[in-house]
Amino acid sequence: MKFDQYHIDGGLKNNLANLGLKRPTDIQYKAIPSILKGEDVMAVAQTGTGKTLAFAIPVIQGIIKAKIAGKSKGIHAIVMVPTRELAVQIHGVFSSLCNKIRVVPLAVYGGVEQESQINRLLIGVDILIATPGRMFDLISQQAIDVSQVRVLVLDEADQMLDRGFFHDIQSIKRHLKQRHQTLFFSATINKEIKKLVFSQVKSNAVRIQISPNDPVSKNVSHYVLDVEMDDKRFFLRRFIHDNKDAKIMVFVRTKVRAERVVKALERGGINSLSIHGQKDQAERLAVMEAFRTGIGNILIATDVSARGIDIPNVDYVINYDLPDQKEVYIHRVGRTGRGCSKGSAVSFCSPGEKELLAEIEELLTKPIEKIKIAKDDYSFTVEVTGGLENIQDMIQANEDWLKNRRKKRSNRKKK
Repeated sequence: MKFDQYHIDGGLKNNLANLGLKRPTDIQYKAIPSILKGEDVMAVAQTGTGKTLAFAIPVIQGIIKAKIAGKSKGIHAIVMVPTRELAVQIHGVFSSLCNKIRVVPLAVYGGVEQESQINRLLIGVDILIATPGRMFDLISQQAIDVSQVRVLVLDEADQMLDRGFFHDIQSIKRHLKQRHQTLFFSATINKEIKKLVFSQVKSNAVRIQISPNDPVSKNVSHYVLDVEMDDKRFFLRRFIHDNKDAKIMVFVRTKVRAERVVKALERGGINSLSIHGQKDQAERLAVMEAFRTGIGNILIATDVSARGIDIPNVDYVINYDLPDQKEVYIHRVGRTGRGCSKGSAVSFCSPGEKELLAEIEELLTKPIEKIKIAKDDYSFTVEVTGGLENIQDMIQANEDWLKNRRKKRSNRKKK
């Protein structure tokens, strides 16, 4: 079935076509009809499968229908998200779909001045994409009126609930005076979070799970290298050198670690971008835009960017540090292999991270392919590339090392 066969507004169909979207993905095909019927939905699908469109299309269609019937006044739908970056991204998706159809989306989030957001709310908004903190702040100032809201969407629902936003969700639902529809979307969900979700939806809610036994898209290939913790920076330099034109996201555990990796790459003559919670919102948005547009091809990130962020054509995700929670691995590697694209996830595993690796493999229900490193290669990477200041020196050192290796082998044969 194609989008132009759906019973949705012609302008919305045109916007989908202009975005090059012709057919729904599995999650879209299963979720859109139920949401259009007004049913509560709890949907779990792999990263990169189009979950945002799965709720955006029917939400917009519902607002168009309500406007035609003269029943849409004020904010019709709220989309709650855990991070500012995700709010900005989802707003971009809604804006593209709402082009020329008189449906107005707005994103509100912290880290920026409130004034422009309040001014836009005064003009009129149909769809509010919000992080909880800023949303409740504006509600308390009476800048946001939720009395007409008929749809509540929780994107990355497991993180929303896991990060202690459960009471915020209950609070916003108490604020909603109209009978409303609740939609939960996520890439991962465990038993405890699932219980919380079920407590917030109708008993006859539609449950959708795409590929429950394979939490990561088949477009992603997984690899692991055994690397000592102190040697990881050398192997990252080597990897970037071997993949000069690739777009690479490197995930680390902490803000401090992110800046250390940036400096380690700088010492090797490699420029990189970094994003983490210590940067202000303007910096974070500028970094994401630079990476998105290709101004920079190497991004060092904490898990603030692991959730839902859709950057096109990421070739590799490097797990410089393995995540403390196995579910985070799913979200990290989901930054590559999105849609129809192929991608690779490479993990640097130190001896102290073996247990974390085992947990990840258990979640994936299969072992991750190990890249074996010969002793000579390991020594070259650490001892030779470790003292070099730029990629040109690294290339020359590699050629010299190979030449000496061939010479040694030749001398052995002569003996």
